[in-house]
Amino acid sequence: MTIENRKIESSDLLEYSAYAKERRSIRKEVVQMKKNRRVELGPHSTFYFENFFTMKAQIQEMLYIEKGGDEQLKDELEAYNPLVPQGSELVATFMFEIDNPNTRKKVLSSLGNVENKLFISINGTKLYATPEEDVDRTDNSGKTSSVHFIHFKFSDKQVEEFKNLSSRIEIGTDHDNYLHSTVLSKEVKEALAKDFK
Repeated sequence: MTIENRKIESSDLLEYSAYAKERRSIRKEVVQMKKNRRVELGPHSTFYFENFFTMKAQIQEMLYIEKGGDEQLKDELEAYNPLVPQGSELVATFMFEIDNPNTRKKVLSSLGNVENKLFISINGTKLYATPEEDVDRTDNSGKTSSVHFIHFKFSDKQVEEFKNLSSRIEIGTDHDNYLHSTVLSKEVKEALAKDFK
């Protein structure tokens, strides 16, 4: 990704018929890219780090499936452009993936405000995520959503430390009911470092 690719425009997208022809190869390419942009955390959750290309693919796929035309395009651009990293941040979709509905409800009910407890640690210094503010992700009963959209905003110094492959980078949560962290692999660090200027 280059610094120019910080906002998806309609001109970046393929026409419906062109996408239909290329869909299989595009999806294969995106799956390959996402391999080193995915980080599991604990038994139930995963970070999916987004970028220009993952969001472009998401928009393209939504338009293909729903066939909503220009009106849908406007809505999709509005929804997904905020998830394109802007050069000094990492952006992720953080998901709790629990198949059993009873277990899911129990776990999510114990994790209110987890979106404010997600962090990246760079050589021991924690940087907390900023959740998207479009809707509250924890309801009045204290139950959190299974999907969170978050931004990790970095200073210039933190960007340089992240890009240094000898830096120890961890990602985790310090929510009392979900205390988990994991060290990022070299491959994940290299992939995510490309999101910075």
